[in-house]
Amino acid sequence: MTVKGTLIPIGGNEDKGKNESEKHILEFIDEGILYHVKQQAGGKDANIVVIPTASSIPEEVGENYLSAFTDLGCENVTVLDIRSKKDSESQRAIDLVKAANCIMFSGGNQSKITNKIGGTTIHKIMMERFQNEVGFVIAGTSAGAMAMGREMIAGGRATEAFVKGAVTMYKGLGFVPELLIDTHFIQRGRFGRITGAIAKFPNLLGIGLAEDTGLIIKNGKCLVIGSGMVIVFDGHHITHNKEKILDDGTPMTIANLTVHVLSNGDRYYIDERMVNVLPIEADFI
Repeated sequence: MTVKGTLIPIGGNEDKGKNESEKHILEFIDEGILYHVKQQAGGKDANIVVIPTASSIPEEVGENYLSAFTDLGCENVTVLDIRSKKDSESQRAIDLVKAANCIMFSGGNQSKITNKIGGTTIHKIMMERFQNEVGFVIAGTSAGAMAMGREMIAGGRATEAFVKGAVTMYKGLGFVPELLIDTHFIQRGRFGRITGAIAKFPNLLGIGLAEDTGLIIKNGKCLVIGSGMVIVFDGHHITHNKEKILDDGTPMTIANLTVHVLSNGDRYYIDERMVNVLPIEADFI
């Protein structure tokens, strides 16, 4: 199935333009991740709806995104504060999601997103629009990125993550069922956590996003944006994986797990499981 919309998962802690130096401000306006979100959604006139459901401080987070997108020249930014499934079924929520060019999910606890939005009317509208509308963008940072897959990491401490049972999985929103996404990847040492998740689901691709780093995904074609790295874990050719037969608490072994390290401007093609490294200034899609 050809998907017409655009997905932008972000590794968390993306630049919001708060550094006051002139050079930094210019980089934020012309090169930052939120700039890419704005451009993919249609530019400064895009209708952007920020959903801070994952956050424990949704009002503050919503205001931060209002400020950041305003600094980028955006004129139509709305915060949709959803705190229950009932909120997801409200007419205001339905109307905003139907009219949006871009949905932006904040960070926090990814399980809040799936528990309060998953399976609701606005989730179904997002999915239908994402699959069928060119130019419709779903972006998400940290928890908002992790909730994008069908299988979602819900928990697992980095120091214990590569023993059987240490990684907790949950169902995500399913926008990109081929991927299993983890965030704050380099900064929080989550190599073992995503490897444990891939041991459970070796048919999926694991995506580890560093902070201030993301992907622009269009119909299976991915472009790396931001200042850090994207680590791709491909378990398609694993030759040794006993995750299913081990007891909980047992250290695991994986052989022939393929790992790619990508940076700004690099491409990855999901269906072909292929890396394509091109100059940053080359055209994308």
